[in-house]
Amino acid sequence: MRTKKRFIAGASCPACNKMDVMMLYKEHDVEKVECVACGHSMTQPEEAVQASTRQFEQVIGVFKPQ
Repeated sequence: MRTKKRFIAGASCPACNKMDVMMLYKEHDVEKVECVACGHSMTQPEEAVQASTRQFEQVIGVFKPQ
């Protein structure tokens, strides 16, 4: 299966400071961001993802475009 990659408009790389070179993709259900210019990559650890979830949030459904 092919990984769907999307560019983040207006984002600049923290390593090389170039703008509009950051792409977002999922790998093993983990969101990753990578710079196509210098290769710098970032991931959000699972603990940070769980910490950002609101305690009393009720999810009706999850939108997954195809």
